[in-house]
Amino acid sequence: MKTFKMLSMTVVQGDQTISIPLVDGIIINQENSHRSWILEMYVDKTDSTFFEQFKNSGELMEVKVIISYPENEPASFEVAVNAVKTIGDYVSVLFTGTLKRVRRKYAEQLLSELISNGISGEELIARFEKDMRNRPQLKKDSATV
Repeated sequence: MKTFKMLSMTVVQGDQTISIPLVDGIIINQENSHRSWILEMYVDKTDSTFFEQFKNSGELMEVKVIISYPENEPASFEVAVNAVKTIGDYVSVLFTGTLKRVRRKYAEQLLSELISNGISGEELIARFEKDMRNRPQLKKDSATV
């Protein structure tokens, strides 16, 4: 098994994304024949209702997670919520799922999108650097995932 630090999580619902503010998070690659992963995040208690709904329905959700370093490309997972446990003012949310095999090249898609929006020169460089740090949702994301 290998463990990784979870830096951010975004839930993908159709063409919408919901950024989940993390207090802390960890991802475990179980390295088994099912290619299973365990994700656990620690979030504010106000987010518990959202995850309880998924736990109760058993519905799978798509999430994008940045692992280890802020510069890393988000990894897409298909997960189920296994447990939502209140711990003081926070909630631990435990997921199990699989890493989606479709990987995009975020930097190339971001650059293409910025250019197609008519951004060039110094503005392009500044905006590219900013967006590589902040990782906004790209227009092509819903079409390629």
